[in-house]
Amino acid sequence: MKIIAAFAATVLASCWATMANAETVKIGVVLPYSGPMSDLGNQVDKAFDLYVKLHAKDLGDNKIELVRRDEGPPSGANARTVATELITNDKVKLLTGFVFSPSAIAVAPLMTQAKMPMLIANAGTAWITNLSPYIVRFSFSMWDPAYPMGTYAAKKLDCRTAAAGYTDFPPGQDSTLAFKTAFEKAGGKLIDQIRMGAPGPVPDFTPFFQRVKDEHPDCFYVFVPSGAHAAGVMKTYGELGMRQAGVRLIGPMDLIPDYELAHMSDAAVGLIVMSSYADDYDTPVNTAFVKEWHAAYGPNSYPDFMSAASWDTMAGIFHLINALHGNLDDGAKVVDTLKGWKHDGPRGPIEIDPQTRDIIQNENAEEVIKKPDSKLGIKVLETYPQVKDECKVLKVGRCAS
Repeated sequence: MKIIAAFAATVLASCWATMANAETVKIGVVLPYSGPMSDLGNQVDKAFDLYVKLHAKDLGDNKIELVRRDEGPPSGANARTVATELITNDKVKLLTGFVFSPSAIAVAPLMTQAKMPMLIANAGTAWITNLSPYIVRFSFSMWDPAYPMGTYAAKKLDCRTAAAGYTDFPPGQDSTLAFKTAFEKAGGKLIDQIRMGAPGPVPDFTPFFQRVKDEHPDCFYVFVPSGAHAAGVMKTYGELGMRQAGVRLIGPMDLIPDYELAHMSDAAVGLIVMSSYADDYDTPVNTAFVKEWHAAYGPNSYPDFMSAASWDTMAGIFHLINALHGNLDDGAKVVDTLKGWKHDGPRGPIEIDPQTRDIIQNENAEEVIKKPDSKLGIKVLETYPQVKDECKVLKVGRCAS
């Protein structure tokens, strides 16, 4: 009886220890939940929620709580305010989200001061990760698609000349510089660079596109902050008959987020983008991801490149909670745990570069096609495997810091 009692006491003590060690990990989520670009935040938030719903059991006795705050407009001011509240009042263990680069840039000093990790799910300006040793990016650097697009345009699309149009804030400036660097290195000539207004409400693209049509380059490289801006680009390109005039539209994946591509006109057919994701990717992981997405949000809702990156971001957070047994108090240890982390997600194989804390992933040249069901989709033309941020490789500008 003494042996049985001792065994029972040991089991009970073990159970109490397990319960005592169980953690509810609070994660601060900063996304645009209001304003004209809230659809971008919605794509990220849906991916976060879906991952938590499907994988909550993977945390064992630990639990996760997402504490959401509105990122506000793409100025960075509101993001800094809500990030401060999440750190000081809500006592979160890390911050994630951040659709807009100005938001991530504004919050970066807070991360260093608080020694708290920021896991970026979207914001793509290349040098953001240089602003704090506590920043890890799961999405992309603007150079990831733009640099190989410059090479591809010159060597595979036979674009000898190109013009570039971009929304005038850090990601647009970054994307255009990346394209120009690679395009001219490959023998092309960039004849014009056009600032097409600020992020926020969609501008009238007509005067910018007409200027390019009159210049008649072989290719027109366009960066806009996705969403409704992408729809505006395709509408203007079609209405001005630029394809018929011999001006080929190219750009990064922001031009064809899947939820907008589903509603675009045939003017998008033939568009070439460089991207890390499309919901048409025929892989087991992506097929399962898209199936679960439709089951959760309906057949007319589509995940896009932001959704795929956000899914992988949440997978990284779950990895942290499990690897560190729910204790994320040591920010430097959290970051170190992510360095070199590999994962197979909807995009394919990804890795966190241990030197730069940035994403390494495949980039695919994609062509917009009309599928047999008459819906628009993509066809992968070429894959650039495991692309690193070339801005940091080449030490361009602030990437050298």
